[in-house]
Amino acid sequence: MGITSYDLNDIIEKKKIKTVFQPIISLRDSSVLGYEALSRITDDNKYFSIEELFDFSIAENRTWDLEYLCRTTALETAYVKLKPPIDKKLFLNVNPNIMHDNKFRQGFTKEYLEKFKITPENIIFEITEKSAITNMSDFLLTVSHYKKQKYMIAIDDVGAGYSGLNLISDIKPHYIKIDMKLIRNIHLDNLKYSLVKSMLELSYSSNINIIAEGIETEDELLTLINLGIQYGQGYFIKTPNENITPINPKVISIIESKNSKKNRSSGRQASDIHIDNLRSDAISVSPSTKVEQVYNILKSDSSSQGLCVTENGEVVGVVMKNKLIVQLSGRYGFSLNQKKKISHLMDTDFLSVDYMTPISVVSHIATLRKQENIYDFVVITKDGKLFGTVSVKDILQKITDIELQNAKNQNPLTGLPGNSEIENRLSSCLKCGNNYTVMYIDIDNFKAYNDVYGFEQGDKVIINAAKILKNLSYDNTFVGHIGGDDFVIIGNFNKPEEICHHIINSFESLNCEFYNGDDFHNKFIISKNRKGEIEKFPLLSLSVSGIKNISEKYDSIYDLSEALAKLKKTLKQSGGNDFLLM
Repeated sequence: MGITSYDLNDIIEKKKIKTVFQPIISLRDSSVLGYEALSRITDDNKYFSIEELFDFSIAENRTWDLEYLCRTTALETAYVKLKPPIDKKLFLNVNPNIMHDNKFRQGFTKEYLEKFKITPENIIFEITEKSAITNMSDFLLTVSHYKKQKYMIAIDDVGAGYSGLNLISDIKPHYIKIDMKLIRNIHLDNLKYSLVKSMLELSYSSNINIIAEGIETEDELLTLINLGIQYGQGYFIKTPNENITPINPKVISIIESKNSKKNRSSGRQASDIHIDNLRSDAISVSPSTKVEQVYNILKSDSSSQGLCVTENGEVVGVVMKNKLIVQLSGRYGFSLNQKKKISHLMDTDFLSVDYMTPISVVSHIATLRKQENIYDFVVITKDGKLFGTVSVKDILQKITDIELQNAKNQNPLTGLPGNSEIENRLSSCLKCGNNYTVMYIDIDNFKAYNDVYGFEQGDKVIINAAKILKNLSYDNTFVGHIGGDDFVIIGNFNKPEEICHHIINSFESLNCEFYNGDDFHNKFIISKNRKGEIEKFPLLSLSVSGIKNISEKYDSIYDLSEALAKLKKTLKQSGGNDFLLM
């Protein structure tokens, strides 16, 4: 038996709805961004969910009544549980088709919210991608209205429907919530990983924050942290609850530990360094500041490119010194504008990025700006507030420095980090105390192959081996090229044996490309050994020797290298295409 009109009326009239809260936390520092307010039916005799009830309410033309009950209950409960003044974000699920209703607007007036001690800036309307919007033009006008009132917008369930990209483009939300189906087992699914990574890149270029929904396992959480996803929620972090309780210390420890490891191991690529590292303090003024005053501020600071115009900590415009001088030049430029508010002359089309955005991303989107804006500074925000600025010159200089440094440390044939970087990475792993595994990869019978087929063909073998290692899809994996036919892999692997099998099988499958038909058919080549004697040599193969949990066993790189050399010697006796882990 389905839902009846009696059920719906009973719930609405007797207010059989309660609110539970699920925290949304930063995956960078474990701080609580806010809480999603979720409605639950309190009558145990009702056998259907709140989602089913809302679906039924549409046919009964009672959607607004049910929506109103859920919203008022959420605000009233938040007032009691979050202890005003409420300084956390409150995420409210709303049906997009009722947002323009006058009754809805009345529920979110400044006066109405004041009694709950909550500001519009802390209200986030969650609009699900799965909801069909019947009148898009009216809806967009409504969204624009609420944005102007300082309310924030989130698109929920991105990835669950088919119109997400259009909706994101039209609405330009403050947050995107990735549907839990894309998060489930993301650590095991390369396609899901790539899709979420692409959404993250979108968020960087559009200054939209990503929230990953439905995090249920530690592996999912670790993968999302490693990707750089800004926020997350889910049962692993905390289940929805009527009361506001602290986040599980285990979750906090995982987030802090993972980010700490990322910081220790990063910094060698432009994609690893956050723009925060180049941040300079910014001068800011209010929109009502007079143009004359702004001019004097900039004139007195010879090093300043310009300043930011802020309102309640949020950047609403920028003023570049060179452009202001042009605007005030001419016979009457200064006299006509000096008494105006700076809001009349500020540039509202500025580039703003989150402080954790990689400098490589910032560089890319900064240079895509209009020609007249290409050298304007970039605004850096943290939690939506002004955090600083960075010049394009500083960004490009940093990228150049990194590339020059990497060029010094890279193997010219494979482009992989060389010995100095390998040593740095090993030293870091030995110090950090985590369960890192080091693998030494050696191509067997390579000298004989080089002698017969020549150095050019030998280089192709090395390049192919490097490609196999580079394409390892495991998080935070470091691959280095010692030189010749020797490589190193460093990573925090759960199943290193699987990695060994993958590497060996991938290399073995390429043997047919390395040899002519006769040699490949015979499974050997004839060449001179190191003593100058003629000998049959088997086809190329790999030997992989590795040591697990190195930080627990070795105090120095020298001791570790000695142990790896012994393992390699032992493994060489097996005949190739084999691995030995200790």
